[in-house]
Amino acid sequence: MRVRVDGDSMLPALRSGDWLWVRRGARIRPGDLVVARLPADPSRLIVKRAAWEADGGWWLESDNQRASGRRDSWDFGAVPPSLLVGRVVLRYWPLTFRRAR
Repeated sequence: MRVRVDGDSMLPALRSGDWLWVRRGARIRPGDLVVARLPADPSRLIVKRAAWEADGGWWLESDNQRASGRRDSWDFGAVPPSLLVGRVVLRYWPLTFRRAR
């Protein structure tokens, strides 16, 4: 599945406007970037880092804790497996090339 990043909560790893490929139902390990449904509004998707497996779910954190509008497990607790959509496998847009200095 494809997902577009909206917001700055995952800076510097992801930027608003990035497009991601997500593998649904993939095994999740600590440190993985994941897509989950927001517990308070399951129609909204969030992209977060799986920090650790907690009691009956995953603790999901933003990389940028100071981002405006940031929502993660510090706000709503561990996310149950039923709300996890999948693991991010690739950022495919925008194409960026970095020059060696």
